[in-house]
Amino acid sequence: MTMSHAVPDNDRPPPVRAVFSAVTWKEIAYLVSNLPLAIVGFVYAVVMVSTAGGLSVTAVGIPLLACGLYLSRQLGRLDRARARGLLGVRVDEPTPIPGPKRSGGFFPWLWTSIKDPVGWRTVLYQLIRLPWGVLTFTVALTGLFVLWPVLPYLVRLMANVDRAMVRGLLSPSDDLERRIAELESDRGVVVDTAAADLRRIERDLHDGAQARLVALAMGLGLAKEKLLEDPEGAAAMVDEAHGEVKLALQELRDLARGIHPAVLTDRGLDAALSSVAARCVVPVKVAVDLPADPSGDPSRGRPAEAIEGIAYFVVSELLQNVSKHAGPGARGATVEVWRAGARLMIRVSDDGRGGASPSGGSGLAGLAERLGAVDGVLVVDSPAGVGTVVTAELPWRDRG
Repeated sequence: MTMSHAVPDNDRPPPVRAVFSAVTWKEIAYLVSNLPLAIVGFVYAVVMVSTAGGLSVTAVGIPLLACGLYLSRQLGRLDRARARGLLGVRVDEPTPIPGPKRSGGFFPWLWTSIKDPVGWRTVLYQLIRLPWGVLTFTVALTGLFVLWPVLPYLVRLMANVDRAMVRGLLSPSDDLERRIAELESDRGVVVDTAAADLRRIERDLHDGAQARLVALAMGLGLAKEKLLEDPEGAAAMVDEAHGEVKLALQELRDLARGIHPAVLTDRGLDAALSSVAARCVVPVKVAVDLPADPSGDPSRGRPAEAIEGIAYFVVSELLQNVSKHAGPGARGATVEVWRAGARLMIRVSDDGRGGASPSGGSGLAGLAERLGAVDGVLVVDSPAGVGTVVTAELPWRDRG
C-alpha cells in the first residue's frame, strides 16, 4: 500500500518568475549604449564648437556654426528616438527652422540658426552626457555580474535621471514652441480667410453689380439710338434703366455692408448689431454693455477696429445660423455683448431645435478658426430640442 504525504504550503518552492521585466532590460540596453553614443556626441560637440569658434573671425565661421547647430538638432532627433523606444519617453519634435526663403533671406536665416535654443541645448546635452555615460555603462555592465539583486533598482534610478535629462534638454521650449505652432496655424487661417473673402467679393461684383451695370449701359445705349425716332420708347427704356440703377446701388450697399458696415464705424457695436438683428427671421433682443470712457470720448470706450469688426461678423454669422437652423419652433434669440477684464464676451442664444455642432457643417468650425486666429475662443452648447447658446471670447484691445 502506497501512502502519499501532502507537502505543507510553507515548504513549497516559490513560483518561477523572471528576475527582470522587459522594461528593465530596455533600460539596461539604454544605459549600456550611452557610452558609445556619448563619445560620438561629445567629440562632435567639441570639434564643432572649437572649429566654428576659431573660424568666427572669418567669413566661414558663422555659417559653419549654423550648419553645426543644424546637425546637432539631428543628433537630438536620434537621442529622442532612442529614448522613445527604450525608455518610453514621449518628447515632441521641435519646430524646424524655416529655410532662407521663408526667413526673409540668407542673413535672417543665419541669425535665426545661430540663436537656435534647441541646437544649443543639444550641444550642452552632448557635452554633459559623456561622464554620465561612463558611469551608467560601468554600473550597468558590472552590475549584471556583481550587483544582480539590486541591479533593477539601480537601473531604474539611472534611467529616471536619463529621462529627466532628455525631457529637460531635448524637448522643445514648451511655451515658445507651442506659441510658434499656434501662430503658424493662425497665419494660415488668416491668409485662407482673406483669400476666401476676396473671392467672394469678386464673385459678388461680377455676378451682381457688374452684370447689372453692363445691362444698364446697353439699355441706355439703345435708348439713345431711339431718342429721335421713338421718344416714348426711349423714355420707357430710361425709366427701366433708372430702376436698374437703384437695384445696382442697393447691391453695392449690401456688398459694402458685408465688407465693413458704415454704421459700425460711425455708431459702434450697439447700433450695428441692432441693424443685423432686424434682418433675422426671429425676434432678437440685443444688449451691448461696454463701459464708457471717463473722458467722454465715445470712441475710447470701444474695442479696436479689428476686434470690433470680428465681433460684428461673429454675431452676423451666428444670427444667420439662427435664421437657417433654429427651426419653425424658435420664438426668439438674444445677443449679449460685454467686457470682462481683457476679454470681449459675446453670447448668442436661441430657443430653437438645438443640435448645433462645430463639426455639423453649420459654419461654426470656420467661425472657431477665425476666432482662434486672434486668440479668441468659441464655445457651443446646443442640446437637441432645448436651444443653442454660443459664447465667443475675443481679446480686448483699446483703440489707438
